Amino acid sequence: MTPRGKLTLALGLLAYGVAWLFGAKVLYPAATGLLLAPLGARAWVRLAAGPIGLRRRAGRGAHVEGDDVWVTIQASTSSRIPPPSLAIREHVARFGERTTSLRRDGRFYRGTYVLERVPRGRYAVGDPTAAIEDPFGLARSEVELTAAGALVVYPRLVALSGLFSESGAHAQDGRRLLLRRPSGFDLHSVRDHVEGESLRKVHWASTARRGRLMVKELEDSPRDEIAVLLDADVAGVVGESFDVAVRAAGSILQTHAARGRRAVLAVNGSPPVSVSVASLEGDWLAALEALAAAEPVTAIPVVELLAREGGPAARSLELVVVTARLTAALARRLVRRAQASHGVSIVWIDSASFAGRPTGVEPELLRLQAVGIPVAVVRRGDDLRLALGGAPAMRRAHG
Repeated sequence: MTPRGKLTLALGLLAYGVAWLFGAKVLYPAATGLLLAPLGARAWVRLAAGPIGLRRRAGRGAHVEGDDVWVTIQASTSSRIPPPSLAIREHVARFGERTTSLRRDGRFYRGTYVLERVPRGRYAVGDPTAAIEDPFGLARSEVELTAAGALVVYPRLVALSGLFSESGAHAQDGRRLLLRRPSGFDLHSVRDHVEGESLRKVHWASTARRGRLMVKELEDSPRDEIAVLLDADVAGVVGESFDVAVRAAGSILQTHAARGRRAVLAVNGSPPVSVSVASLEGDWLAALEALAAAEPVTAIPVVELLAREGGPAARSLELVVVTARLTAALARRLVRRAQASHGVSIVWIDSASFAGRPTGVEPELLRLQAVGIPVAVVRRGDDLRLALGGAPAMRRAHG
């Protein structure tokens, strides 16, 4: 019973007492009504408070950052007594608590609320509670529900007709190079050396450990053509710079997937995430969800991720790094990769521009350009179609 219901019940008792004390029979009907109203409301609400089923539908199709999201709630009651009114209260991550009044629509109760200009992310929806209340607010009952869910909002990607890494000497016109077959040999196991066998296959670490010649057993394994590495280190994030980095990484990945190239998205989050993509079909949706859920964290440095054997970067023919922190160690690692005739390019997010600060000359960018590594610089307010397109790299890195 609500405070209003308790007050009404108290007034009924008071009116009944006054009528009995002073013999004012005219007050009996009013006292009876004041007593029965909250008691009847309480009985109605309690009888209607049975198990409730809950379903949500967040608009139609995919949700992209910056759009308004209309969330429709549908509830079904198992009680034979219809509730006088029904409202659903739930908590939406980042948006806080939402209370939605539902209206009866046949066998169901439906209601809608709007989340305006939703940023990219994965929003958990939980702690749903159904509130049943009589029209006069005299009695109220709450039913805990278990229908938790999540709302996924994808980054706003751009369609790229060409990529900055394909300009000039790096151009491939979107075609695969047949001589660069996306496969390779990985160490499968070791075995004893057979007399007459080439010593080029000797696994020296196992030989030293076991005291006899051991050779490597290799297996042919598929490799990804492109690895797109998104740096999620929070130390390089200023304002919306990470959201821009996500859009850049996703747009590049989308371009390669549309061409049918085997690609992998790697995010040095906590824990690190890796999603392989071969087309814009089912596996592309998994990559979009990984981009939507990516958040800046205290992450493993990109240079350490690149050094891992068997990691996405080590197994790829070409590497694209999207980062706002170009350290000397990372630059050295990329230069060594380029000198080993492995494809490499970098998208540098100018985080200073997101803080309104002027950007000076970045010596590490110049160092990368000096060895022919394609560089794209993305600043606040830049059009990603132009920033990631086929413009000459030297002009772009110098601002």
